[in-house]
Amino acid sequence: MQSDLWWQVVADVVGETHSASGLDIAEVADRAMHRLGITAELYLSKRGQTALVPLLVNGHREPVSIEGTLPGRAFQYMRPTWSSPEGGGAKLWLPMVNGTERIGVVCFGLPDGLSPEDGEVRERCAVLAGLFGHIIATKFVYGDFLHVTRRTVPFTAEAELLWQLLPPLTYASRDMVISVTLEPCERVGGDAFDYAIDGERAFCALFDAVGHDMQSGLTAAVALAAIRSARRRGVCELPEMARIADEAIITNRPSSARFVTAFLAWFDPASGELTYLVAGHPPPLLLRADKTVKELEPTRRVPLGFIDSPTVQPRRKRLEPGDRLLLFTDGIPEARGRDGELFGIRRFREFALEALTSGLPAPETLRRLMHRFLRYQDDQIQDDATMMLVDWRPSPAMRPLGPAQARNVDPLPP
Repeated sequence: MQSDLWWQVVADVVGETHSASGLDIAEVADRAMHRLGITAELYLSKRGQTALVPLLVNGHREPVSIEGTLPGRAFQYMRPTWSSPEGGGAKLWLPMVNGTERIGVVCFGLPDGLSPEDGEVRERCAVLAGLFGHIIATKFVYGDFLHVTRRTVPFTAEAELLWQLLPPLTYASRDMVISVTLEPCERVGGDAFDYAIDGERAFCALFDAVGHDMQSGLTAAVALAAIRSARRRGVCELPEMARIADEAIITNRPSSARFVTAFLAWFDPASGELTYLVAGHPPPLLLRADKTVKELEPTRRVPLGFIDSPTVQPRRKRLEPGDRLLLFTDGIPEARGRDGELFGIRRFREFALEALTSGLPAPETLRRLMHRFLRYQDDQIQDDATMMLVDWRPSPAMRPLGPAQARNVDPLPP
């Protein structure tokens, strides 16, 4: 293969996309790949992660299901998939990520002479798919096209507010993975989450404001912003963070009926020590390597937003390599099925244990767990439902693959 030509493709993509809008990315990518005789089609995942939609400026093409398709399998497992018809026209599907957050897939149409069986071809295409993902992620803030493309239905005003405040749904390093799923994504009212990984410590938080309207979204936004501001000013103690959030919520709410339950935690990836504060929130589930599931012992701290809240000291828990911590809001156990039966914490534990022992990476584990939860309600979700999975020292099979792994990975079975 001509290495200089491949690098010229990278240079073309980088050079042209500095001044490109979201509307232009797919055309730029395909035009640059034509230097190699390769076509490139970009697909974005719908917000609910049920389908992949072609990124087209002109024309229309139906979305592709994530379930039961080659592009869907590339998205789910974050591994290359391909088809090689006898008459030629091989197609190579690769996950498109921003860092380690899945945002879609790329379909590379290969000419005669280039085979998806060739590890070097897969590796180089994986590098370009990652580049496309990074570039697309930077373009969301400049226009509406990419946002609208990912949506099945319009977002409510409160959902627009909260999504602008949230970090990416997935973060991964060698030592830990954090992944989140949130529904209903198009009308979320009061759930929010945050995390920050800097050096030797990781912070994570989950919030649930009472109610399901614009004021709920505003109250959740105030709590998240207050905690984030305190952390960035150097406030590290969880009780002091909570007190600062109390003051911010009290100052900015219309009535005393507005408050926020929260889980706040610091985690040390080197030692496995978790320091956490539960403020009126459901305690997380801890799945151990021996497949036992237990709840973390809660703290007796009242929700954020009450005057003169008594100071409660955080608890500590030493995690073990391979432990998975599952945070969730009360929209999960308090959901009801078509027959009115409560979903409940026992059923959630059973569902979670089955999903968390599947050996899948955290993002796909949560996607499947959330979709099973939604099916229990016939997709008629009434309250916000959010899950955050913190995976410490996951096995290699549970880590997202990078371009170098694309060279040596075995094909997925059909």
